[in-house]
Amino acid sequence: MSGAAAGIRSALTLIAITDRLGDDPADLVARARAAERGGASMIQLRLKDVDALTLTAVGRALVAALAIPVIVNDRVDVALACGAAGAHLGADDIPVAALRPVLPAGFILGASAGTDAELAATVGADYVGIGAVYATASKADAGAAIGVAEFARMATAAERLGLPVVAVGGVTAARAAALTAAGATGVAVIGAVFGAADPESGARALRAALAPPPPGATRPAASGR
Repeated sequence: MSGAAAGIRSALTLIAITDRLGDDPADLVARARAAERGGASMIQLRLKDVDALTLTAVGRALVAALAIPVIVNDRVDVALACGAAGAHLGADDIPVAALRPVLPAGFILGASAGTDAELAATVGADYVGIGAVYATASKADAGAAIGVAEFARMATAAERLGLPVVAVGGVTAARAAALTAAGATGVAVIGAVFGAADPESGARALRAALAPPPPGATRPAASGR
């Protein structure tokens, strides 16, 4: 586990991933601020259909507007250019091991994994996003759902590697307790926050579902797919 990973767990509780830019970048910033008010602990800037110049401008606007960390999906170069806290890498991106030595101290690197081979390649990251746990329409490249039982198995393996685990794919407030019971440090969502009519309420519902149970209470048992 890198030095940054030791203190990152609280920032991983609820990662809200952007869904679209639309015609007005200010609208995306406003929705990100609403998500932050609702309890989002990190924003991942993910806009697959915009150029690097636009992505950098939006990233700078988010960094300036938010108190929580902003990370950029896939684009380490854009993350550095806009002063973001870090970047999140997919399984087909430049490997973590190749990037870590050339990045500044404290730069957050997240990585995705849906198989054991992909998980092994995330060593050196600050956290790993495992999934898709449930089927999702928010990410066309999410792959087949692995289910809660498989997520729990991979989460245990990730923790052995010193990697905090974020559950991704089809996450809702109703499913949050099962995911934390299965080993998730936090969750990453698109539809449940940025896809909601009110991102603040969406984030607030997730944070309530992710809150630790009162003393003596038990989490619901993790179910399968």
